[in-house]
Amino acid sequence: MKLVVFDVDGTLVDSQHLICASMGRGFDLVGLETPDRPRILSCVGLSLDRAVAELAPDVDDAVQRRIVAGYRSAFSFGRIVEQPPLYPGARDCLDQLSARDDLLLAVATGKSRRGVNSMIEAHGLAGIFVNLQTADDHPSKPDPAMLRAAIFETGGDASSSVMIGDTGYDMQMAGAAGVVGFGVAWGYHDAATLREAGAALVAPDFPTLTREIERWAG
Repeated sequence: MKLVVFDVDGTLVDSQHLICASMGRGFDLVGLETPDRPRILSCVGLSLDRAVAELAPDVDDAVQRRIVAGYRSAFSFGRIVEQPPLYPGARDCLDQLSARDDLLLAVATGKSRRGVNSMIEAHGLAGIFVNLQTADDHPSKPDPAMLRAAIFETGGDASSSVMIGDTGYDMQMAGAAGVVGFGVAWGYHDAATLREAGAALVAPDFPTLTREIERWAG
């Protein structure tokens, strides 16, 4: 069996509008100017506390925790109003890969487990992923802990695993775990950043990504 591990935000779901709005709410609550959109999106992929620390390095831990709390509250409410959509072709890709008897699909994300479970329920993805690794249980990407856990818990090894993600953090995590990394061009880091971080390829769309994963799987 081979293991295909997916990031979520910027890879499977287009959550940038909700992420930016929620971060704005967190900064508003503490009276700080919200970082601009490109800066916020550059931190997508990190766990929330790490992202806030990157965006507000000059304030103390208590203020950062208030930003985090404001973000979580706003994101949870926004997710109820409208769940971020899957990218075009994502569902077809997941269905095609999960139908193969030689592949296992997993998730490794900076989201909380609650957020991942909500995404899975909203988009009818129950049963697609055999393993979920989230920021609740691991240090932030690019630390390889969550990817290594996914490999261990599914009984695989690094040489038979691939990480799919849209940020340099995903590719760096893959490299640190000894796993090949496939980047996607529709997310929050550009192709040059992905390649510099070690991406073996950068897929322009989901049909191409699906073909490349199946070519890798043999």
